[in-house]
Amino acid sequence: MDSVRIVAASLAGERPVDEQTHTAVAILSDRLERLKQSSSLFAEIGFSPHVKKLQKQAEAFVMG
Repeated sequence: MDSVRIVAASLAGERPVDEQTHTAVAILSDRLERLKQSSSLFAEIGFSPHVKKLQKQAEAFVMG
C-alpha cells in the first residue's frame, strides 16, 4: 500500500508533506469511510491525531 507508506514516511519526517502526501491521506480517508459503511465493526476506527492534522492540511490545500 503506497498510500500508507507515503503517510508514514511523511509523519516520520522521511519525506516532505506535499501534494502526494495529501493525495495519500485522501485515499486512506476514502477507504476508511467505505469500511465504516460496509460494517459496524469499523464504526469506531479512526486516524491518529497526527494523521487528522495532515487530513486538515490536505483539506486546506485543496480549498486554497
